[in-house]
Amino acid sequence: MSTHELSPREILDLLPHRFPFLMVDRVEEVDCERQYIRAIKNVTHNEPFFQGHFPENPLMPGVMLVEAMAQVGALFMKACVPEFREKLFVLAGLDRVRFRQPVLPGDTLVIEARGFKQKGHILKTSVRILVKGKVAAEAEITAAMR
Repeated sequence: MSTHELSPREILDLLPHRFPFLMVDRVEEVDCERQYIRAIKNVTHNEPFFQGHFPENPLMPGVMLVEAMAQVGALFMKACVPEFREKLFVLAGLDRVRFRQPVLPGDTLVIEARGFKQKGHILKTSVRILVKGKVAAEAEITAAMR
């Protein structure tokens, strides 16, 4: 089967991140052949960053959106390339980053990454975040495998 889901346990097994920095709640679809992954992050009022960003007008920081996108890219690589499972991926670059609409408590992020390219230990992918069917953020992410 080329398309599958990842359980919350599988996400924890593949990513080194933990609360409060784990930005993926579930993975609805991984398609290794099509080089596509779709994951979900439910944004709640209890997110620790809302205490300071901004208490009277809570808004998910752009850097946290980028982190969510990067984690989904790493999940794809680890789920689809068995020899990458134990590797650590670190953010190496960002291109064409755009924040199109604010992300607020109560929003559900649908994070999609597609088109993975590898050159040596460098990996690139295009990722976008949808909220209610509209693009909230997008970026081309470069990661280095350690």
